[in-house]
Amino acid sequence: MELSLKGIEDRRQWEAKGYHLPQYDIEKMIAATKENPFWIHFGAGNLFRAFHANIVQNLLNKGVLDRGLIVAEGFDYEIVEKMYEPHDNLGIVATLKADGTIDKNVVGSVAESLPLDSENEVAFSRLKEIFAKKSLQIVTFTITEKGYSLVDGKGEQLADVTLDFVTGPEKPVSYMGKVTALLYARYKNGKLPVALVSTDNCSHNGDKLYGAVSAFAKAWAENKKVEQEFVEYIDSDKVSFTWSMIDKITPRPDASVEAILLEDGVEELNPVITSRNTYVAPFVNAEETEYLVIEDDFPNGRPDLTKGGVMFADRETVDKVEKMKVCTCLNPLHTCLAVYGCILGYRKISDEMDDREIKKLVEEVGYVEGLPVVVNPQILDPKEFIDTVLKVRVPNPFMPDTPQRIATDTSQKLAIRFGETIKAYAKSKELKVTSLKKIPLVLAGWLRYLMAVDDNGNEFVLSPDPLLDTVCPYVKGFKLGDNGEVAEIETMLRPVLENTKIFGVNLYEVGLAEKVCQYFKELTAGVGAVRKTLKKYV
Repeated sequence: MELSLKGIEDRRQWEAKGYHLPQYDIEKMIAATKENPFWIHFGAGNLFRAFHANIVQNLLNKGVLDRGLIVAEGFDYEIVEKMYEPHDNLGIVATLKADGTIDKNVVGSVAESLPLDSENEVAFSRLKEIFAKKSLQIVTFTITEKGYSLVDGKGEQLADVTLDFVTGPEKPVSYMGKVTALLYARYKNGKLPVALVSTDNCSHNGDKLYGAVSAFAKAWAENKKVEQEFVEYIDSDKVSFTWSMIDKITPRPDASVEAILLEDGVEELNPVITSRNTYVAPFVNAEETEYLVIEDDFPNGRPDLTKGGVMFADRETVDKVEKMKVCTCLNPLHTCLAVYGCILGYRKISDEMDDREIKKLVEEVGYVEGLPVVVNPQILDPKEFIDTVLKVRVPNPFMPDTPQRIATDTSQKLAIRFGETIKAYAKSKELKVTSLKKIPLVLAGWLRYLMAVDDNGNEFVLSPDPLLDTVCPYVKGFKLGDNGEVAEIETMLRPVLENTKIFGVNLYEVGLAEKVCQYFKELTAGVGAVRKTLKKYV
């Protein structure tokens, strides 16, 4: 069973093994899409294949759409070269359900895949051609929050961006420079309308996209590389930069899923690690639950994507949904599982839900301390959302997600995932910050995690995080069983505890520093102290 257009011609063979194949004429769809593209996506990774491409596949199968989408990859061109092209842009989406069953879908909705490479004249010319089409309505992105940034970790402008600002839109080398150059091609072809939709998992993602594009347009206008009218076009109602909230877990392709597909007889499934260290395979594995809420602002119109499960709302509602997810109902629970999962030696997130203390801890962080400050967005019910997280999504034993993966970049997440809740308590007339018990326990758990020693006293490797070199020195002096009094701990940890960039608040000013330090003292009392502390407080 070869994953290619020729290979899936023998439909009976695939369907006998339980695969769902495209129910439309793929060649006809490709031709129609290339002639009149309506949707192009930047970022050819797992989330795109499991979510965006799958949405379009379902709508093609239902006859709601007659065109697919186009994908462009701007970070790692080898993804297109080594994974999309060899398989005629087909991919297998393995949806891992909580009941142990697997839905296996061959997704064929990607009509064209291109590298976002200005040095590749054929590909870049084709992308300009796509952007010049009147039919183009939607430009979506999954390039991570870092993809929109024009500065490095120190706040200094990236060299590629500095170069592009001066040289203009002809051959930009930075990601956002290339995207802005394509928008310039659309401007030059009649100031055509279009919606730019960031579907990256970050707050007010549309603003981040706008900020980058606007910076390029203004720099080019100032340097006489484009007309001032291009800046006005970017700021006009012809170009929207919508906000969105996306939620679907798509871990990297897992060996256990690969084994199932190989047993079915699917050939050439070997994952590829590119020269940029991207791990890609012809299949993706993902959870069943998914949410995509988008601000309904599409200057060139849009098809009825609601039939594919996409929800549309005004900006205020999207903001409420995003805050509900990121600040209370999902992401904080993930961080809790990640921190304590690493310390207690877990390798799968789902296994943690069989741990009485950890399960109770995340339930109290969500239901008891988080829900009271959630503003109900109406479009999704917060209680039902947490119920799905804790009863369906996280316990799913067939999802190969790890606390180590989720622990990545924790220092960048705490301010949003916990700081916003702390601020809401501080502003409330009914609630008191000092009543918080479990959130401080998670914050203390993160400090304990930074010691890189598990509860058995064994060293482990910390997940990547840009602030490790900054924060780890503050816990370096602590040893299990020998950490002095709370006042001494406060003295040593004070620079971290009062860092508003990390926690979103100064823990001293809100009255939580002493509590965090007390927990930290107990968590570091010796081997087994983490378990003992959880039993005591949970």
